[in-house]
Amino acid sequence: MTPLLIDQLPPPLPAERIIELNRPKTDLHTLRHYSWNGWDFEVPPGVFVPGETSRMTHRRLLDDEIDVRGRSYAAMGVGLGVEAIVAGLRGASHVYALDVHPASVEATEAGYRRIVGDDGPGTLHLGVGNLFDPLPDGTRLDVITFNPPAVSRPVSEDPDVVRNVCAGAAVTDAFFSEIAERDLLAPGGEVHLIVSNTADLRHIIGHAVDEGFTAHVHHRHDWNDGVLTYLFRLTREDAR
Repeated sequence: MTPLLIDQLPPPLPAERIIELNRPKTDLHTLRHYSWNGWDFEVPPGVFVPGETSRMTHRRLLDDEIDVRGRSYAAMGVGLGVEAIVAGLRGASHVYALDVHPASVEATEAGYRRIVGDDGPGTLHLGVGNLFDPLPDGTRLDVITFNPPAVSRPVSEDPDVVRNVCAGAAVTDAFFSEIAERDLLAPGGEVHLIVSNTADLRHIIGHAVDEGFTAHVHHRHDWNDGVLTYLFRLTREDAR
């Protein structure tokens, strides 16, 4: 089923269209504000402001469509921390908030403490580092979400823009390889990945398959501007 799925995925949009669609905003290095679900956040300089693709994950966590209740959950590239907050409120047993950017992890902790509090049913684990480097050996995860900066064309030389937007397929290659090599996914575990045809979808999912994952399209959104965004659900049958 997955090889057929790969063949059906669209190729990346033309380079000039990708660059046009992902021109960075000029306020990344300023203090900004964000509101969602009745929550208000101050967004420190350099921290990613969630967009509509991020909200695809947030809404599904809130509605238990991505079910973290009683499960160990990792928010990869956590940014402002909205998904970690939702997971804490929905009853995840462990919430791992992971990001290479220290200010993002600090913002996540502040928002989590303010909205979820310290008396929730789960435990918050904060990790600053590349991908899963902050996790101790032997960690097992039931649910992982990732909205990677997989845009396939450079849109800026600003390292904060690259980190947030256009690191390319190398970041998803390393993501799936680390899960497989470190056996991070628990039996019955699942990865929810958001990527669009501003990235190389066939390469990204093809590499996941090479690492032993099975991919399914959980949701596909057409923005009517040429961009098709996919929410993939991936599993590993040999997780043990």
